[in-house]
Amino acid sequence: MRFIDSQRDARAQSRRLVVAFGLTVLLLVLAVNAALAVGWLLSGPLWLTGGWYFPRHFWAVNTGVTLLFVLGGWWLETSQLKHQGGVRLAERMGARAARPSGQLDEQRFVNIVDELSIASGLPRPTAMVVARDQAINAFATGWTPQDAVVAVTQGALDHLTREELQGLVAHELGHIGEGDTRLNLRLAGMVFGLEMVYRLGQRLAEPGEDGRRFMGALMGLCLMGVGWLGWVAGHALQAAVSRQREYLADARAVQWTRSRDGLGGVLRKVMTQQREGLPPRAVGPSLQHLLLVGHGHGALARRFDSHPPLAERVRRIYGRHMGPLPLPAQRPVGDPTVVHA
Repeated sequence: MRFIDSQRDARAQSRRLVVAFGLTVLLLVLAVNAALAVGWLLSGPLWLTGGWYFPRHFWAVNTGVTLLFVLGGWWLETSQLKHQGGVRLAERMGARAARPSGQLDEQRFVNIVDELSIASGLPRPTAMVVARDQAINAFATGWTPQDAVVAVTQGALDHLTREELQGLVAHELGHIGEGDTRLNLRLAGMVFGLEMVYRLGQRLAEPGEDGRRFMGALMGLCLMGVGWLGWVAGHALQAAVSRQREYLADARAVQWTRSRDGLGGVLRKVMTQQREGLPPRAVGPSLQHLLLVGHGHGALARRFDSHPPLAERVRRIYGRHMGPLPLPAQRPVGDPTVVHA
């Protein structure tokens, strides 16, 4: 794997997608103005006045209100996620603090977090475990490296070798080092802001009894259509950015561990679990992108998947297609024989 080239390509693609995200907001503002103009003209003033009449400051007010909803929604959602902090957000996703003193597999995990934090030059993140999840998965969260959390599932602790767990942790540290946790939270906030335009349209489209409500309902329907298209475009761009950051974190993991079989083995074992019918644990749509492995939506909705296909990630790591890797026999609870801290 040419991890340096892969990192450069992923960063460049991410920058292009973020610029496209900004252009989407600009196009949404223009589309809202056009939709409200059509709604205004169809509601009566055109034939009542005999001309193309718009109230004073029509365009400035529309633009200001649209930006207020988009940027205000972005600020509210981002502030909420930011103020929760890395630990509280991880707890919201079902994680608890690792317990190295009582569990040898969790001791091994904490040791690996310490080792790779030194190797990557990053502050040591808080190590946490999702104890009730038997699927192999992990996530990183936190607004800054100092606030960061790396959490793994019980399935990862049970089924992964030490080399594979290193690859898993290195992948999550790659997200932290590249600022992906902060970027993804900001993009989630922006998508919420785009959704606010649709909600404004819903509010205006509520049925009323007097004639004045007809104009509001018509404009509301126009806003709902434009807002829905903006939300779809924003969600697709957010997913595209997330997929590129997954490729970047994969390359970082190979660079830091100097091993393809570490993270590659993790992804191949996830392929086995999915083939056996054990999908990743479901989380809210706004947090799906934080996971190592998310839920696929199939070919028709692949543009909205927050993660690239597992087969493609494995191919990029090894340079060729590789099949699923068998899972080890489940060791008895409390058996320390295969755990090496």
